Amino acid sequence: MQDHAHVPLQDFIEYPQDEMLQRAEAFLANSQRRHSIRSFSDRAVPREIIAACLKTAGAAPSGANHQPWHFVAIHSQDVKKRIREAAEDLERSFYEGRAGDEWLNALKPLGTDSDKPYLEHAPWLIAIFSQKKGGIHIEDKQTNYYVHESVGIATGFLIQALHNAGLATLTHTPKPMSFLTEICGRDADNERPFMLIIAGYPSETATVPEHALVKKSLDEIATFL
Repeated sequence: MQDHAHVPLQDFIEYPQDEMLQRAEAFLANSQRRHSIRSFSDRAVPREIIAACLKTAGAAPSGANHQPWHFVAIHSQDVKKRIREAAEDLERSFYEGRAGDEWLNALKPLGTDSDKPYLEHAPWLIAIFSQKKGGIHIEDKQTNYYVHESVGIATGFLIQALHNAGLATLTHTPKPMSFLTEICGRDADNERPFMLIIAGYPSETATVPEHALVKKSLDEIATFL
């Protein structure tokens, strides 16, 4: 017997199996058009679109439904400039040896370097923070559970929502990312930067590295028992 408050599931939609397959294959085809790019247009993207995508991220499952995340959507040119300056300062030391040869060799086919103009040029940056404590209500201060797993799932929801809306994205994870906490005015005692997502339209000269188009086959990534 259930000993918690609950309501009937009323919004599940069941499709005929042939339609299920069509929907799954259509979603696959759409997902296969998602690419990480590093050349963005400065064309404006309405705040309402970003807000809707953030709401999608907020619908992700999480440990105990604590939703241990916070998203800072950055449109301010001044803030974007500060983030670029701080990120490039870190990236220079990364590419000058801090990363090590193995890591740098793995990145070579992608053509990445310490110059990150898209951090200033793209219309939106979204800084994602994980939270050690919180809960279902904003004022809660309980321990959060499965934080990295939960925030990772929400980040995936966000990337897919942005793509589905018609925007290009790039994930950026400079290390350490503590500068994001300061620039975004977040609580360093409770929150940790998880990822920075760049979102906007691709520039007319945007390209995709051939290396990034190589995806493992189903047999290589999945096992059916």
